[in-house]
Amino acid sequence: MKKPKEAIQNSFAEADQLDGEIKHSEIIQFDFDTIKLATNNFSDSNKLGQGGFGAVYKGELYNGEEVAVKRLSQDSGQGDREFKNEVMLVAKLQHRNLVRLLGFCLERGERLVVYEYLPNKSLDFLLFDSGHSAHLNWATRHQIIVGVARGLLYLHEDSRLRVIHRDLKASNILLDGQLNPKISDFGMASGYMAPEYVIHGQCSMKSDVYSFGVLVLEIISGKKNNSFFNENFYGLLEFAWQNWRQGNGSNIIDPLLINDDSGNEIMRCIHVGLLCVQENAVDRPTMASVGVMLSSHSLSLPVPSKPAFLMNSTSSILKDSSSEATRSSEGRRNYVQASRNEVPITDQSPR
Repeated sequence: MKKPKEAIQNSFAEADQLDGEIKHSEIIQFDFDTIKLATNNFSDSNKLGQGGFGAVYKGELYNGEEVAVKRLSQDSGQGDREFKNEVMLVAKLQHRNLVRLLGFCLERGERLVVYEYLPNKSLDFLLFDSGHSAHLNWATRHQIIVGVARGLLYLHEDSRLRVIHRDLKASNILLDGQLNPKISDFGMASGYMAPEYVIHGQCSMKSDVYSFGVLVLEIISGKKNNSFFNENFYGLLEFAWQNWRQGNGSNIIDPLLINDDSGNEIMRCIHVGLLCVQENAVDRPTMASVGVMLSSHSLSLPVPSKPAFLMNSTSSILKDSSSEATRSSEGRRNYVQASRNEVPITDQSPR
């Protein structure tokens, strides 16, 4: 058995053979025993969560550094080459609003990915829990909205690879000690799926913009996207749209924020969120435009058109398609490179 401190610093020359996309990336390749010891043999007491592709464990390396270890399930459908490609991709993405990948392990039939550990868990843990949401005042929520926007802009336009996330949602936004957001899990598309993705399998940066818009409305309302499924409203988007159109925007705002003195800024963010979830993908702004709209209080905003998922006939189609798309996503690639001109990238079947 190797000592924990013998984790290998590897320039990973095998990257030359990985489809020619990324080469000579320096990344730590841990041996299995190091990770096993760090996570107390993947004990339940160290388990942070369970996702579609496996469990995540808290670990502590020999030098005292805390890490989060994702242990991919054996039936994830992902081969070794695909796994290495993903690791090499994520290792190249460095931004303060992205979770940092530290290393990986590919040994004994195990596929492990080691990330930085973030102490405040995920946004959904705080936002949708009445016992924790009081910690999220408007200044903090706005900080999270802006941080996620910056991270997504980096993925779309500033990173070398132009990545489409495809699974942006509250559970994939992790929070550091100062509640700064970090986007995680470039995973399967089971989050807030845009209609063109659900029905036709068309994926573009505008699909991520749609997901961002849903996230913004959740952060402001403190409610999940499906919280309003009843005879009056199909979901949060219709609830927000109808109230905004009727001049009742205050109904959208989390009661915890009602006494906040930033009402104008909150309403502006609602407006931006509605622009992002417009049914026609062409009408949605780019993340660069979103960044400008969030940072400027004087810039006039266009009037948004109807969000997706409003008409009952459309809703039933989307619900059925969503179920099929989720089933089809098992074992599929969990990242995609975006085209520079934002022409939708279409998979063989919707995810």
